[in-house]
Amino acid sequence: MKTNLADIRIEYSSRNLDCKDVARSPIKQFETWLNQAMEAGALESTAMNLATVNPNGQPSSRIVLLKGIEKDQFIFYTNYTSHKGLDLATQTSAAINFFWPELERQVRIEGSILKVDPSESDGYFESRPYGSKIGAWVSDQSKKITSRKELEDKVLEYQQKYPEGSVVPRPSHWGGYALTPNYIEFWQGRPSRLHDRIVYELDEKGEWEIYRICP
Repeated sequence: MKTNLADIRIEYSSRNLDCKDVARSPIKQFETWLNQAMEAGALESTAMNLATVNPNGQPSSRIVLLKGIEKDQFIFYTNYTSHKGLDLATQTSAAINFFWPELERQVRIEGSILKVDPSESDGYFESRPYGSKIGAWVSDQSKKITSRKELEDKVLEYQQKYPEGSVVPRPSHWGGYALTPNYIEFWQGRPSRLHDRIVYELDEKGEWEIYRICP
C-alpha cells in the first residue's frame, strides 16, 4: 500500500515553553534540555545535524556527535580533509540542529566555527577507543575507494604499525572544531502546529536578547 506522506501528522502536546521560564543563558538552557533528553532515553541525544556551505555556495549537511560544551562553545571532532572540513576551511559560518522527538523538541544553533587548540584535540583523541584511533588513520574521509577490502587492508596495516596497547598518535588531519553561537532557537512542539519558539540572539553589546517568534 502506498503511503500518502501528506496524511502523516503527529499532534504535539506534551509540554510548553515561555520566555519567562527559560534561563538567561542559552547555554544553560541547552544543557537543561540535553540532560532531560538523556534522562528520557532519547536515541543518540548528542547527535546533531551540521550544515556547512562550500566556496561555490552549495550547502550540505550530515550528522555528527557533540563532544563537549566548553567556554560557551559547542565542540565536535572530524577529519579536516573531509567535505565538511574543506567547507569550514573557507566558510567559517555554520549551523547545527538537535532533534529530540521523545520530548517533541529541537534546538537550532547558528554561529562561527574555528578549530580547537591542537592540545585539546590531542587530549580527546587519547580518550578514544583503540579502534576509533586506528579508524582516524585509515579513513581518507569523503574520498573515493575501490572496495571495502581496500579499507580493511589499511586497518591491518595500521594495526601492525600501532599495535593495541601502544601509543597511537593523533593524525594531523584529524581534530576538533568549536562553534561559537550567535543565534539559538528552542522549539517545543505544540498542538495544531502552533509551536513554541523561543530565540536567543546576540545584540551589538554582546548580550543575549530573548524573544518569541511565530511558529
